[in-house]
Amino acid sequence: MTFAFCPHCGAALVEKPIGDEGLVPYCESCARPHFSFSYACVICCVFDPAKEQVLLIRQSYGEKRYVCVAGYVKQGETIEETAAREVLEETGLTASSLRYVRSYYYPKRDQLMFGFAVQAAKSDICLSCEVEEAQWFSVAEARERLREAKIAAQLLEDALR
Repeated sequence: MTFAFCPHCGAALVEKPIGDEGLVPYCESCARPHFSFSYACVICCVFDPAKEQVLLIRQSYGEKRYVCVAGYVKQGETIEETAAREVLEETGLTASSLRYVRSYYYPKRDQLMFGFAVQAAKSDICLSCEVEEAQWFSVAEARERLREAKIAAQLLEDALR
């Protein structure tokens, strides 16, 4: 996100050179720069404890393909807390372990996605209103289902290494 107006006082921002950053939107009223940012979110590849199966979901909105669990980082939350919360909220499953894998940039939505491999015991799935379906797949089936979901497919491969 690039700011045109100060999010604190509403004044129009001007470009000002800031150190090594170059020209940065700057509020002369607040005497403060406002750097552009991407929205932080997590993407979670959920495995059963033996890592033989992967839980994929289909959301109740947007494209109707299988994807990994994902969600935005709330203010004051760590990315680990977000990963555990999103898995619980969207599937009803409790994460038994979390492992940070790597970050991914998703230009379509200007998101910086923090990828996690999450282990969760297979138990009753309780879907949120955001999720239409959740299903366990073998790793081979998950690869096939994620072919069009490039970041989710890359996370699966990275998490398996």
